[in-house]
Amino acid sequence: MARIAVIGAGMGAMATAARLAVAGHRVTVYERGATYGGAVGWYERDGFAFDTGPGLLHLPAVYRDLFVKTGKRPLEDCVDMAQADPAVRHVLPGHGIDVTLPGASHGGVAAAFDAAFGRGAGERWNGVLGRARDAWDATRRPLLEEPLPGGARRTLSGDPYPALRRSGLLRRRTPTLAEVAGRELGGPLAEVLTGVVRGYGLDPATAPGSAAVLPYMEQTFGSWYVRGGMRALATAVYERCLERKVAFVFGAEVREVLVRDGRAAGLLLADGAEAAADSVVCGIDPRRLPAGSLPWPAEAVPARGDGVPGRITLLLALRGARPAGTVHRTLVHADGAQVTVMRPDDPATRPDAEHEAVTVSAVDGPGTSEPGELLNLAEKAVQGLRERLLWQEVRTPADVEAATGALGGAVPPPALAGAGGRLLYPANSTALPGLYLAGGWAHPGGGLAHAGMTGALVAGLIVEGADFRGSQ
Repeated sequence: MARIAVIGAGMGAMATAARLAVAGHRVTVYERGATYGGAVGWYERDGFAFDTGPGLLHLPAVYRDLFVKTGKRPLEDCVDMAQADPAVRHVLPGHGIDVTLPGASHGGVAAAFDAAFGRGAGERWNGVLGRARDAWDATRRPLLEEPLPGGARRTLSGDPYPALRRSGLLRRRTPTLAEVAGRELGGPLAEVLTGVVRGYGLDPATAPGSAAVLPYMEQTFGSWYVRGGMRALATAVYERCLERKVAFVFGAEVREVLVRDGRAAGLLLADGAEAAADSVVCGIDPRRLPAGSLPWPAEAVPARGDGVPGRITLLLALRGARPAGTVHRTLVHADGAQVTVMRPDDPATRPDAEHEAVTVSAVDGPGTSEPGELLNLAEKAVQGLRERLLWQEVRTPADVEAATGALGGAVPPPALAGAGGRLLYPANSTALPGLYLAGGWAHPGGGLAHAGMTGALVAGLIVEGADFRGSQ
């Protein structure tokens, strides 16, 4: 039985801790803050409650697998989870288009797009997502389910998206997502594709065509909400860790990763205490570790977080009941910006049925950097918003950084193949034996599901060593 020290209590870190504990290791998690969950936070005021991080889960199979592998009670026995249907509403104010898409129905999506954008729009959309499926099939294992050795990094640097023949896209290089959207979709429908990707903090003008896998995953595997907010999922993972005898130390800031005999040997905490360990798992952005703790020169740390924008969020308390038929998630696309409006039908988020809690968020950028700008766009999705507004809380990127430690308040997007490998993350194993990386800033990147996948990868590397070939 080995001693494992885990830095941070985010979702990826806790998923790793639970898997290692069930494998028989003695695991202790050291968290600088006062609670678990990392970016998966929860804010309450005057009977209203809001998710302060992700509001939906894609690829729920990741957490189903975690609960199957770490205990007797499956995920559905620990949280009340339901698929969002309708899946999403798209509002394009500049074009006068407002379209709602059903969940789990490619035919239904095509029909909705035909009605909103004109005949043939649904076929073009499904064509793009069909090619995105080819990219998904080609990269799913090395990008999501296997460790990232040097060979895989080189393979994934090429864009697997198969551009449409005779589309006019340049063959000297792979097309950007903006070029795919413009040539293969065209018109305002192109804004739907680029807008979805903007919501992840990616620039369609530089993102590879393989970024089309992001809406493909949403449409294929659905979007899932946990009653009581996504914070309830974090609580369920934390409680599973406790069941597996994982120890948590809160208010414990890490000053340094200790190195002895050429390998990670524990942690030096800010209060001067040392925590000995046989292996260390860094579940935070590795750029937050002191330079002397890294197994490479500080200037050579793979800086996937560079250029990733922070996120600004408005938590809105509204008078008046949530109208019947309201869609859970609405995306407002306007002037190159994309704003997400979340309106969960969940009694846990409001004081009574005569009030509603709404969350509005966007990556910080032109048109979305000020609360008033977000409110203006959110009004396109919520009728009478300003008249119904009781109060609002604003969470800036600086607030996110203060609460979670994320540099610049950045929210990491999932890893993507293509773009010469610049959208990949540092591998889960490092040049320093005994030091591993988990969480959203490590392979395979950000998002609840992808962060959860790091748990299987890091646990596999520690338990099976060099023989580990990937999760099943």
